[in-house]
Amino acid sequence: MTISTLVDTNIFIDVLGPETPIRPWSLKALRQCVSDGTLVLSPIVWSELAASPISEGELLAALSWLDPKRENIPYEAAFRAGKAHRAYRLAGGQRERTLPDFLIGAHADWRRHRLLTRDGARYSSYFPSVELITPDTHP
Repeated sequence: MTISTLVDTNIFIDVLGPETPIRPWSLKALRQCVSDGTLVLSPIVWSELAASPISEGELLAALSWLDPKRENIPYEAAFRAGKAHRAYRLAGGQRERTLPDFLIGAHADWRRHRLLTRDGARYSSYFPSVELITPDTHP
């Protein structure tokens, strides 16, 4: 069985952005996931990365060493994301936790991908069956 890992936006921001204390962990975890199997790139993550000042061509070039598999989010996962987001809002969740995060989590859950992220608590609360790779779980 091939191991596949969906990568959250914050990991790419860590690796492509300015030097931060978490950058070495994110880069190490990303390299390990490449070594373990296939990296998956969600269109949701791609759209969030578009907020950066670099062009799409530059972004493609910067991530080419990862050879990520582009994978659309299934309708079933999008529906789960909407339900999880609704539960979050009904529980008093603030709008800062936007629907894209729920789409990423539901995508990983539906496709049975691991999820590489720095935001483990958020995802584990609404998608407990997703295997998370976080600074807490993989120091």
